[in-house]
Amino acid sequence: MDDIWPRLGHQLLARISGPMKFRLVLQPLLASFFAIRSGLTDARAGKPPYLWALISQPGQRLEMIKDGWKSVGRVFILALALDIVYQIIVLRFVYLGEAIIVAFVLAIVPHLILRGLVTRLTRHRMGRSNRSAAAPPFRKAS
Repeated sequence: MDDIWPRLGHQLLARISGPMKFRLVLQPLLASFFAIRSGLTDARAGKPPYLWALISQPGQRLEMIKDGWKSVGRVFILALALDIVYQIIVLRFVYLGEAIIVAFVLAIVPHLILRGLVTRLTRHRMGRSNRSAAAPPFRKAS
């Protein structure tokens, strides 16, 4: 039991320089793409930032989790599958807990962070453009 944490840390760090390291960039990029798309949709619909609403609105939590999973679920499954393939190639054994941790970090975390950020930035820009469109043009006093 004492060997689990050092082994876990060593094996997680070994993924950075091991085979299939391209996925460490590709999967967060895919998650980011879907997060940006969902964040823009949320901003247009007037929804609050995703992670904040997920934490602060317990009545909407289940529906929001379903929506988030619809957006990033495939990327998570891909990350999970690729980490299992990595483990089979390198470790010759599958540690499901490690695969879930890696998939969560590569897919879910970037999605959670970026979706709310994009929503905030888009709503801020939309509000600023609406204010400038509503304001009368600047006239110089004669």
